[in-house]
Amino acid sequence: MVSTITEYDTIAAISTPPGEGAISIVRLSGESALETAQKVFKGKDLSQVPSHTINYGHIIDPDSQQVVDEVMVSVMRKPKTYTREDLVEINCHGGIVATNRVLQLVLGAGARMAEPGEFTKRAFLNGRIDLTQAESVMDLIRAKTDRAMQVAVDQLDGDLHHLITALRQEILEVLAQVEVNIDYPEYDTDEMTTRLLKEKAALVLGRIDELLATARSGKVLRDGLATAIVGRPNVGKSSLLNHMLREEKAIVTDVPGTTRDVLEEYVNVQGVPLKLVDTAGIRDTEDKVEKIGVQRSREAITKADLVLLVLDASMPLTAEDRSLIQATAAKKRIVILNKQDLPDALTVAALQDVPAEEVIATSMRTQQGMDVLADKIVHLFMQGIDNSQSQVMVTNARQIGLLQQTKTSLQSVLAGIEAGMPIDLVQIDMTAAWDKLGEITGDAAPDELITQLFSQFCLGK
Repeated sequence: MVSTITEYDTIAAISTPPGEGAISIVRLSGESALETAQKVFKGKDLSQVPSHTINYGHIIDPDSQQVVDEVMVSVMRKPKTYTREDLVEINCHGGIVATNRVLQLVLGAGARMAEPGEFTKRAFLNGRIDLTQAESVMDLIRAKTDRAMQVAVDQLDGDLHHLITALRQEILEVLAQVEVNIDYPEYDTDEMTTRLLKEKAALVLGRIDELLATARSGKVLRDGLATAIVGRPNVGKSSLLNHMLREEKAIVTDVPGTTRDVLEEYVNVQGVPLKLVDTAGIRDTEDKVEKIGVQRSREAITKADLVLLVLDASMPLTAEDRSLIQATAAKKRIVILNKQDLPDALTVAALQDVPAEEVIATSMRTQQGMDVLADKIVHLFMQGIDNSQSQVMVTNARQIGLLQQTKTSLQSVLAGIEAGMPIDLVQIDMTAAWDKLGEITGDAAPDELITQLFSQFCLGK
């Protein structure tokens, strides 16, 4: 792990969302956090109170001695804090004016404004968490479903960290054996070391493959599944969006072309987050505004992970319907025959170019088929997600990319052994695998990566 750093200037930031609320929190961390807070706090001597206590008092302006707010101040002494530094949290009344006033006084008393993610960065640099746990903090904040939250909590508890550390230890043991063979060949044989290298590389490679198999489900849980609702005008797209959101978000009328722009909303489907995109009806039009919406609808199809193509079952297929069927043929899709409450004019048999397993029948008016739609979405994209609470998952592109690079290095090890390459050359690829795994946890991460990663965090975290 990165060497422990014990001396920092004191930083401060607002740790609660902006706006009106019951309570806002101004957080300080650093060697002089208690001393800085004491300069603006009238109440108990914070240097004398026990650690992990909350203390009543007032924030005052040191220059005018004017009372700014009535507060509760939490005092937490290192090392048992989030940053492993002295930590102070000023719980003031919620509201933009009061909170900013307290922050300004703290900054005037000697603290520095924290950079985005700097509290978590200090937790990492001081050895309290690794990079996988730091990333899980952001995942936990952004989680949109219970399952996504649980995966983030598991990573925060160190599930992925422990697995990656164990794999690095497996590689380290064989690298040590290779070094012994190179330095003291009389005590070992190339055959024995080569066999050990091959066994360890195959073992770690198998576990890497198991992790990568969770990548798609993990990324969907983290980022959501981009789902485009498409169709020609007035087939029920906005009604479908409203039903899945369980609120009247989109305007629904019997006038074609009501939806002019792309609407985006997140929805929870059986524990899986969907980023629903309700598009403008796709048709030939001379209306300039509607034409822009149609173009954006076509772009949404290109970017979507899943397309929900809505057709009007009360009308025969039109040229526009056929064009959409063709345009979405290469995408993961579900074709929805809507308006089943009306007399049928379009059946599954008429959709000759569409596999029957892609088609479901619905009625937005009677809610027919909506449970079937949810089940089909989960079956189509989320296989394996049911086990997400009982297995370690990788959830972001950085982790996935490094695992893939590790896999490539391990495959090179096995290929080199099969080709009869000298052990010291094969060792280079094995060491590369060890380094890449270290980048996942931060044990071998460059400073530029660490700076870039924490810059994505919010202020106060």
